[in-house]
Amino acid sequence: MLILIFTAFLLIALTIVIHGFGTMTWLRYLLARKTLADGRIHPAKVLKVLISTAIVLITLHIIEIFVWALAYIVVLPDGELQSLESAFYFSAVTFTTLGYGDITLSSDWRLLSGLQAIDGILLIGWTTAFLFAVLQRAWSQPGDNKNS
Repeated sequence: MLILIFTAFLLIALTIVIHGFGTMTWLRYLLARKTLADGRIHPAKVLKVLISTAIVLITLHIIEIFVWALAYIVVLPDGELQSLESAFYFSAVTFTTLGYGDITLSSDWRLLSGLQAIDGILLIGWTTAFLFAVLQRAWSQPGDNKNS
């Protein structure tokens, strides 16, 4: 069980690094190219910025789901998940905490999926906060961001 928890913590750390690098890189891009001198998003670019931010964040989640899927293929015994496609599907359903239950792990491995769900909740919350921060910049009025 300790190896399983250690594996999950390594995967959680890796997905946090992916999400951190992705969101910080995107934030730097937005600040450098899509904002006015006072930090507000240029009014003519708001819709493009929101759509592209959502796409970037969803792409990060797809990468993170794929990392978990690859880990399932590598770590789980043969026959636990039939293919990379089923591992990706199981990972996506687990990451989003949807949990259909049509694919489940054996009792020896199911704790791993529970820890992935915790990771998904954390990262989806981060995404929500990031998207809200971008939206706040879009809604701000001139002079609102004097200290940013």
